[in-house]
Amino acid sequence: MEIFATELMGAEAYDAQGNFVGRVREFFIEPAQAPNRLSHFLLSRGRFQPLIARHDQIANVAPGTVRLSVSERVPYEPNEAWLAVKKDLMDQQIIDTRGRKVVRVNDVDLAEQRSNGNVELRLTQVDVGLPGAVRRLLQGVLSPGVIRKLQSRLPQSSIRWEFVNLIEPDPLRRVKLRITHEKLEDLHPADLADIIEHLSAAERQGIIASLDEETAAAVFGELDERLTTQLVEQLDPEKAADIIEEMSPDAAADLLGDLSKETTEELLEEMPGREADEVRELMEFDPSTAGGMMNTEFVFVGDTSTRDEVLIWMRDQELNIDQLDTIVLLDGEAQYAGTVPIARLLLASSEQTMVDLRMEPVLSVAPEAEEKEVFELFDKYNLRTLTVIDDEKRPIGTVAVDDVVSRLVSK
Repeated sequence: MEIFATELMGAEAYDAQGNFVGRVREFFIEPAQAPNRLSHFLLSRGRFQPLIARHDQIANVAPGTVRLSVSERVPYEPNEAWLAVKKDLMDQQIIDTRGRKVVRVNDVDLAEQRSNGNVELRLTQVDVGLPGAVRRLLQGVLSPGVIRKLQSRLPQSSIRWEFVNLIEPDPLRRVKLRITHEKLEDLHPADLADIIEHLSAAERQGIIASLDEETAAAVFGELDERLTTQLVEQLDPEKAADIIEEMSPDAAADLLGDLSKETTEELLEEMPGREADEVRELMEFDPSTAGGMMNTEFVFVGDTSTRDEVLIWMRDQELNIDQLDTIVLLDGEAQYAGTVPIARLLLASSEQTMVDLRMEPVLSVAPEAEEKEVFELFDKYNLRTLTVIDDEKRPIGTVAVDDVVSRLVSK
């Protein structure tokens, strides 16, 4: 039988002898033991100390009534490792990981499950639609039967419990409740960024602080710059530095350039020397130039290498596959010799050399080139990447098409 949490709030509780014990004021879940089971019922008794009933002491439940299988009285003692259904779920914002959005809980659906002669209640889904709101509004005004008939005619909107991610900004309590963000980490960073933008400042901090560094870095790349700056400034410096370290050097430089000088230096000190030096070098370029837009992490090979040699070498490297679009070529003097798109490389025969596969014309810009020149080259030649070279014609970075699009959108 399905029953709703609203129908049990305020329900009268009786012991095994039929004596009135108290009224149900709250349910608790022990996430560490059973993440969807109501583990304890809080029974209030007016001016007397409230009592607690365990899940294995419930003989029967019905709208408005709870019957216990025991007569013992156990005083209630607060436990931070318990999740309170009324306090922590009802009317609270949660993240629907299936629908990739933030919603508010109106009610909780429960299912009976028989166990050793008692009844356990399992949380099956949360109601985020009109039926739950109607039950809340009419509870105590109309009978449960009438309320059920009314709400059955309304459009249903609920989320299965396994798709729910709780928003808990307090990291210590999150640890006690053993809430993780594994489901959030499976979302696309753009969807996760949209969700975070709908949360309060404290909730945003809680989400970012508990994500792994790689996911958090990807989310930073999708968030509004002003919001990202606020998040970084409020994070623990060590955590913030770990996240920035996972970002591409150009994105990290852009982010640090928006922070105060003191905060920037503190974060750079927390980062490994090589990564910090790369970011410092990029921060010296004007943001509106090719040098300020380029990423210093790119793949380069000799132009006389064969297609198979390059593929074998690439398999042994730790490359960011999602950002791997073009390979930069070097000639015998380590000077820039052109680029080869990955698609062209994969379709080539095994013995073809990279110089035979390169794109024409061979294009590059100096780091001081204005962004207008960069935009014009991308537009004229329909580029996906553009190589930046120094005075000695050595490649020092690449500008990707997504960097150009982001810059144009922000104007």
